[in-house]
Amino acid sequence: MNRPLTGITAATATVPEDSRIAPGFPGSLPILTLEGELPISQLMPGDRVITRDQGMAILRDITPMRTRCAMVRVRGGSLGHVTPGVDTLLPAAQPVLLRDWRAKALFGLPQAIAPAQALIDGEFICDAGEHEVALIQLSFDAPHILYVGGLELSCPGPEALRKAA
Repeated sequence: MNRPLTGITAATATVPEDSRIAPGFPGSLPILTLEGELPISQLMPGDRVITRDQGMAILRDITPMRTRCAMVRVRGGSLGHVTPGVDTLLPAAQPVLLRDWRAKALFGLPQAIAPAQALIDGEFICDAGEHEVALIQLSFDAPHILYVGGLELSCPGPEALRKAA
């Protein structure tokens, strides 16, 4: 069951060069798997992760890394009635799927994928400055939208990860 992400457009937004890092997720964030919600740091290759676009995808590889990058703080409940459930720190370049009024207001689209940094409003979604962070790259056979920390976050496919390395 491989459904394309129809009607979703990657929004054009300016992201400073210094925040363009190899994509990764903070290891403490929970991710939906077929075994339930688990911290990303506990995932192993072969785990079955629930995705918005395909239903389920098999995790092929995990690459932990430490980096210094710009971060964005997303306040709990700011991207939906209860999402995320708690305040969440994301890398500024982390692509987020928008399916609410923000997609229409910011990009003129019913759905859009935009870097977290493009969503900064100074009140609910804020620039958190640069941090030394431990991130975990997840590698799948194709790009996917993952349910991470109550958010719908984009995870690139293997080609994008090779280019970022």
